[in-house]
Amino acid sequence: MTQLEQLRTAAGRDVSRETYERVEHYVAALIDENQRQNLVSPATIPNLFHRHIVDSAQLLALSPRPSEPWVDIGTGPGLPGLVIALVTDAPVTLVEPRALRVQFLERMAAQLDLRDRVTIVHGKAHLATGRFANITARAVAALPKFFELAGHLADAETIWVLPKGKSAKSELEETKKLWQGSFRLVPSQTDPDAAILVATGVQRKGKR
Repeated sequence: MTQLEQLRTAAGRDVSRETYERVEHYVAALIDENQRQNLVSPATIPNLFHRHIVDSAQLLALSPRPSEPWVDIGTGPGLPGLVIALVTDAPVTLVEPRALRVQFLERMAAQLDLRDRVTIVHGKAHLATGRFANITARAVAALPKFFELAGHLADAETIWVLPKGKSAKSELEETKKLWQGSFRLVPSQTDPDAAILVATGVQRKGKR
């Protein structure tokens, strides 16, 4: 299977060759920038497309409203947020506290012609405003804390699509002590030990 076919399969949608070429540009820029700042683990570089691009694109297939607004908290170099912006026509807000990473995101938004749909917030989650149809993040905080951090960006219809590692099941059990909603764990397409939490109607227990 070609990389373009992998991308289409993971995202559950058609991806044009033009879009794929923009993804390739992003991958090359990410590898180059990784020599100046630690954006991704060097060990993942040989398998970067599968480990980071396909891993990000698979989140789209898990949202019933993938073309509606997304916010990616602690996006780092734009994973998964920039990939989502590339593969869809959705508005995407990228939230990142580190200045060098923000500079990289700004260059990428310009080079990939995404400035009309990508908003970059330099800071932590509390500085982001608005309500989003989709909220995502990679490795920002354990679930209970993350719902606290990003809850002001959600409403009752928001879909939370959160990649988790081996701790997914235990984190979810801990979360259910304090939070309620519809939760399901979906196996990751890129890591047999990982899962993705998909949640809706999330609210703190006892809240009316």
